Amino acid sequence: MDHKQALEGTNTTRGVIKMSLSEKCFNIFNYVFFIVMGLTTLLPFVNLIAKSLSSEGAVISGKVGLLPVGVQFETYKYVLQDSLFLNSLKNSILLTIVGTACSLLLTTITAYPLSKYRLRGRKWLLLMFVFTMLFSGGLIPTYLLMQNLNLVNTFPVLFLPAMVNVYNMLIIKNYFEGLPDSLEESAKLDGAGNIRILVSVILPLSLPVMATIGLFFAVAFWNDYFAAMIYITDPGLKPMQLYLKELLVSSSGDFLKDNVDAAINTTPQSIQASSILLATIPILLVYPFLQKYFVKGVLVGSVKG
Repeated sequence: MDHKQALEGTNTTRGVIKMSLSEKCFNIFNYVFFIVMGLTTLLPFVNLIAKSLSSEGAVISGKVGLLPVGVQFETYKYVLQDSLFLNSLKNSILLTIVGTACSLLLTTITAYPLSKYRLRGRKWLLLMFVFTMLFSGGLIPTYLLMQNLNLVNTFPVLFLPAMVNVYNMLIIKNYFEGLPDSLEESAKLDGAGNIRILVSVILPLSLPVMATIGLFFAVAFWNDYFAAMIYITDPGLKPMQLYLKELLVSSSGDFLKDNVDAAINTTPQSIQASSILLATIPILLVYPFLQKYFVKGVLVGSVKG
């Protein structure tokens, strides 16, 4: 008996905790649930890959499931040679870079003073920002404003109206509020001004939240098609998402009318699939570099209100 108790004590010391039946059932349910959810998200993506690589006959006859049938690469060759695809890809990359940089800059310099309790009228300013988050001016007034500013059919109209996101600004503000005041006081004693404190003291300590909010902005600009659909008619300014939207709703006859070879060897469905896959690659490449900051930035910036 003493030997058995000693073994139990050793297992407890080593961190081996025996789970109850209800805990085991709960863990099994969690594993099954998340596996099903993961497959639900992954399987459509796998089907797109299979369609983009499958032969014309297999796609038309509906034989393509999760594995390609009659592997071919004509669809990718066609898409990568399409000037409209390449131009829209260039526009989206430029929009994402410029829009994210400008939005992050403007949101940061808005959040920093609002994080200071000594700012006069701070509560009323925060109320005004929150009001704009809940109520917008509407589509037609916004369009008329952009038209009066001569921004319709220009590149800046794709990111200027969305440069400050109030929700993201509040997350950055809360993060700034969580930093010790002694850091700024020490910098002021050394003669640093507000801008120098922000650039040299606050921002280096705010990399997690900056990376997180930057990722939010980048994904939003990359996925946005509505602003381009409303404000842009020039084909040379259309971003990738608007190109994909028009690609998916176009008829089969119009889809391949300019490329006879592609019309013979591929189908609209396979080219749509390959275009969607190629359009996801640039934004997917961003995630590995920001992943380590993501969870920390969201949690720290959201727990204090």
